[in-house]
Amino acid sequence: MTEPKITQSSQSLTQSWSIQRRVIGALFIREVLTRFGRHNIGFLWIFVEPMLFTVGVTLLWTAFNSTHGSDLPITAFAVSGYSSVLLWRNMPSRCILAISPNLSLMYHRHVKVIDIFLARLLVEAGGATLSFVILTLFFSFMGWMSLPEDVLKVAWGWVMLAWFGSSLAILLGALAEETELVEKLWHPISYFLLPVSGAAYLVDALPKDFQEIVLLLPLVHGVELIREGFFGSKIVAHYDMGYLTTINIGLSLFALALTRRISRKVIPE
Repeated sequence: MTEPKITQSSQSLTQSWSIQRRVIGALFIREVLTRFGRHNIGFLWIFVEPMLFTVGVTLLWTAFNSTHGSDLPITAFAVSGYSSVLLWRNMPSRCILAISPNLSLMYHRHVKVIDIFLARLLVEAGGATLSFVILTLFFSFMGWMSLPEDVLKVAWGWVMLAWFGSSLAILLGALAEETELVEKLWHPISYFLLPVSGAAYLVDALPKDFQEIVLLLPLVHGVELIREGFFGSKIVAHYDMGYLTTINIGLSLFALALTRRISRKVIPE
């Protein structure tokens, strides 16, 4: 009697995942077309847009001979730092007030609030990741920087930052349906987080007291791991992935619980 129930439950989960995957895929395509259109280079703007920002910052740092507390190559430092900023910073902005423009889609019973969030997050994460990979390969080919010493560490740090950004984005996207203060407050908060996120400095270059303060920010741990993957033994990285994982799990659970509550209040137009 138990085996048929297990089989039926497994089939139900497989079918549900298949439906949700198609829904998210369709929403992803719709988001790309809505945001970037079919003109000029179309969907290529997904990664060209973040590339332009990172390239601009890199060129400015190089032109002004900016320092960052070490003798590391400025190009590699800028690419590893500001690419990570684009990964997490844009995600909340895309999820805040994302439900209202898509209320008409809620008439379809398979379309859920979480699907809209996930589709937008895939666009942001995909664009930032493609930009990061292409810039790393391009600048390495040009001889401006070397390839990462440990690609797995870079990938691990990137995934953890993407997880943090996604969890935070879903949480703020759901909270924004409760109060419009979320939209007003996120922009100044994101500007404050930009200089302290670890993109423009190495933790090891800071005084001991400041190190303890900045390491309270989960973002710094992810950036430090990415930098260690890039530069290896050339730097002393400070990170605790257990801390970042704990923060990510807590954010994820809170975000999913709040999204579930918000979903019950959404009324299609």
